[in-house]
Amino acid sequence: MAPQATPPAPNLPPDTVIITIGDEKITVADMDRLIDMIPEQYRQRMRTVGRRQFADNVIRLKMMDQEARRLKLEDTPAYKEQLAFQGEQILANQYYQHLVAISKVDEATARKYYDEHQSDYLQVKARHILVRVKGAPGAPKKDAKELTDEEALAKAKDIREKLVKGGNWDEIAKADSDDSTNASKGGDLGTFGHGRMAAPFEQAAFTLPIGQISEPVKTQFGYHIIKVESREERPFVEVRPEIERKLDSDMVKKAMEDLKASTKVVENPDYFGPAAAPAPAPHLSK
Repeated sequence: MAPQATPPAPNLPPDTVIITIGDEKITVADMDRLIDMIPEQYRQRMRTVGRRQFADNVIRLKMMDQEARRLKLEDTPAYKEQLAFQGEQILANQYYQHLVAISKVDEATARKYYDEHQSDYLQVKARHILVRVKGAPGAPKKDAKELTDEEALAKAKDIREKLVKGGNWDEIAKADSDDSTNASKGGDLGTFGHGRMAAPFEQAAFTLPIGQISEPVKTQFGYHIIKVESREERPFVEVRPEIERKLDSDMVKKAMEDLKASTKVVENPDYFGPAAAPAPAPHLSK
């Protein structure tokens, strides 16, 4: 027989006492406040199927707290030190939440950022044919020969030549592409934005003229022949939420950096050792 599902909590007045532990009473409102203190992803469960388990944990905590106070353990140095440190943690978290709450960009700021970074919000629809290099991530095709870098490049150039001369892209992709995920779909990668592909592939996909067949592009997977079918900007209304998340996060980060810069901090090298040397500035080889 299947266990009976726990019914939802009854709708009782907030001041209704639902647990009594010694002389301490916990009301519906008290329980709601306690549940609101736990991580958000667990709250719904603790208000439904997990409410008995949560109540048992609260009862256990309260019983131990009452007994500790009877023994006057709150007067011990260990308790006072832990309480002070945890109080600092709570206040620090409250300050961070305060920063998050006040660090909100308006629509005008978000749109200005969008206008200045429109290239970041381009979307490309493309196809590719992959010639895998020996040792590349992923498994090779069944019974396929593992190609050296030189062999893979030569094969990629041969494939491109066939395509340039009018070869059917879909048929060649199905026959020759080592990307098993989309070879059967003619190498269709769908639509993607910045940050989704390996850097050399992305560079080619976002600069290649639409409809043109690329030269072989090398990534850690091998050599790609790429054809861009379309390229368009994502509208502001679509990207506004992610722009706001980014700018809000940047504001919080900046506030934390400003706080660090304005606070005098001295670390004893006798304890920590010498400060790490700054990383050398990058330079380009001639």
